[in-house]
Amino acid sequence: MSSEQKEPFTVGSKSFTAVAINTAAKAGEWIKSKLGDFSSLTIKTSPHDLVTEVDKGSEMMIRNLIMTHFPTHSILGEEGVEPGAAASIKALQEASDAEYLWIVDPVDGTTNFIHGFPFFSVSIALAHKGEIIVGVVYDPNRDELFVAEKGKGAYVHGRRTMVSGEERLLDSLVATGFPTDRGPNIAGNMRGLEAVVPRVRNVRSGGSAALHLAYVAAGRLSGYWELGLNAWDIAAGMLLVKESGGHVTDTKGNPYHLEVRNIVATNGRIHDELAQLLQESDAAGN
Repeated sequence: MSSEQKEPFTVGSKSFTAVAINTAAKAGEWIKSKLGDFSSLTIKTSPHDLVTEVDKGSEMMIRNLIMTHFPTHSILGEEGVEPGAAASIKALQEASDAEYLWIVDPVDGTTNFIHGFPFFSVSIALAHKGEIIVGVVYDPNRDELFVAEKGKGAYVHGRRTMVSGEERLLDSLVATGFPTDRGPNIAGNMRGLEAVVPRVRNVRSGGSAALHLAYVAAGRLSGYWELGLNAWDIAAGMLLVKESGGHVTDTKGNPYHLEVRNIVATNGRIHDELAQLLQESDAAGN
């Protein structure tokens, strides 16, 4: 941890951030050890929405580690929720009254993991009364741990992360993701691509929302947008971006909150231009 960083959030003698870091690192290393070694593959909502026993095992590990330290806290994890947008929205609503809510994606980028494409992560966030106060994203393939605390900055390898300096969309490298549901959002996504590609330096799609957000925070991407995400895809990465000097809203420019499913995250400088372009091209989703 950088010497510039203040004391982490604690309850009693236990640091929320230390638990999040330790938990993400342990889960990530276990996931990496299972590359090419999973035995079950299950389709959730569509052939594009997949889960393995590694996702479930990772979430169980994360739950057990968190509950060991904070047995009174609540946990919202992807694999503990029925597939589909409606079930995700309902699960978040049911958990929203919790004073402390851990929001977990045990493998963000399952399709990549299944194919051996090394771009997936563990995402762990902690919300206090609905506000994200800790966010950790761990990439086990690159051994990169991105950490943010509300009001205290964001770090990777102990170094402060800062968003990129591009002032124009034309000079920017941006990223997007493709919805797993292949419903109305895919049409909006394609309209967005058609509008954005000619207006930027280039577009990437890595397949892990949490890592895309971490890359915006670290200045590797100038911006990122995606439709149809869930709280566990966004929560930790959102705090990374904000604590690195960036800006996060929904695709219509409204402030981020846990219920946001269509997201734009940028260095702040290109934010209005990107959000407006998505809206004008009917690519902002519902």
